[in-house]
Amino acid sequence: MTFGLLFLIAVAGLVGPLLSGSRHVSIPKVVGEILAGIIIGASGFELLNPYEPTLAFMSSMGFAMLLFVVGTKLPLRDPELRKALRTGFFATAMSFVVALPIAWLLSTYSSIHNLGLFLLLCVCSSTSTVMPMLHERKLTGRLIVLTTTWIAIADIVSMMILPLIMQTGASSVQIAIGALIVTAVAVGCLIGLKFFRLSDAGEHYRELSKQRGWALDLRLSLAILFGLAWLATSFGGSVLIAGFAAGAVVALIGMPKRFNKQLIGVGEGLFIPLFFVCLGAKLDIWDMFYSWSNIGLMLVVSAATLLVHVIIAKIVRLPAASGMAASAQMGLPAALVSLGLSNGLLTAGQGAALIGAALLSIITSSIGASLLARAPGVEVGTKANDKDNHADPDADKYD
Repeated sequence: MTFGLLFLIAVAGLVGPLLSGSRHVSIPKVVGEILAGIIIGASGFELLNPYEPTLAFMSSMGFAMLLFVVGTKLPLRDPELRKALRTGFFATAMSFVVALPIAWLLSTYSSIHNLGLFLLLCVCSSTSTVMPMLHERKLTGRLIVLTTTWIAIADIVSMMILPLIMQTGASSVQIAIGALIVTAVAVGCLIGLKFFRLSDAGEHYRELSKQRGWALDLRLSLAILFGLAWLATSFGGSVLIAGFAAGAVVALIGMPKRFNKQLIGVGEGLFIPLFFVCLGAKLDIWDMFYSWSNIGLMLVVSAATLLVHVIIAKIVRLPAASGMAASAQMGLPAALVSLGLSNGLLTAGQGAALIGAALLSIITSSIGASLLARAPGVEVGTKANDKDNHADPDADKYD
């Protein structure tokens, strides 16, 4: 690992924002980062070896940070969302029922014989992808609350199950025990943070943090994140559940607005784009395009995901547009491909196909979000969504 490689990764990471902010063709930021990785990685000029130990560890940190950021964006403190939990849980449970025969067909007749992998791909959604789409359009109303609740629960459940699906070395029992321990410790951290913030010492140090720029809340959150990641990996699991659990702690306790800016600086400034650049560097797009089976895999997975979500939307009496919006994927496929390439469950061409399917899902989700704006009962252009659901009531008081 050299500063030259860091420079290369930093420059590659700029491709995402440049393409996303273009006035002529705007695409999701993550697409540009993966594309840059493809160009400098195995499919392109081979300037970056993502399997180099130090770089691989930094990529793992970026993976943890990605799931941490996703967790912090879950609207767990939104009282309206809590009222829709019954619909969200029912929709997620029915998703597994509907997706099971489709996943069985995919695992039987495709080049990847892993039922659980296809089951999660058909069921999962992406909070970090859909929420910004709805927020940008300023969509509110009961229909939006029900849709986002379903998306959030499907996202959480899928991420919780993924380590069990993709494990190879450690036993499922060992990983499950590790996941329970990580969850229990996360709950303990939540209680501890609440106690600290209500104490005189917490008041004192958070006030000093604001005055002296210590970023105390961010330091505590990162300590929780890396501590949970250490626990998860000690039991043979992935940093996935650790990042998600740490983010959920932050979402539940609420943080000042400054925290979001600090987190963006640490995560989006280096580690998260590094993860996506390295992910792109691992993919072999030539193998995908030269193999009809991989092209078919991409198209079939994309179609199956859309079909399952539209069916579930109709079952829970939501419009088809809700199903289209909920079909967006990125976090779980990226995690799945990263883990699959690391433990040999996926080839580089298969990984490229699954990432391609995720990119196609973003297109259909964007169309669904646009259609939702026309659905009865959906309000457009209000300020209700502008409120930060995760903000601390004392946001202006502390750092």
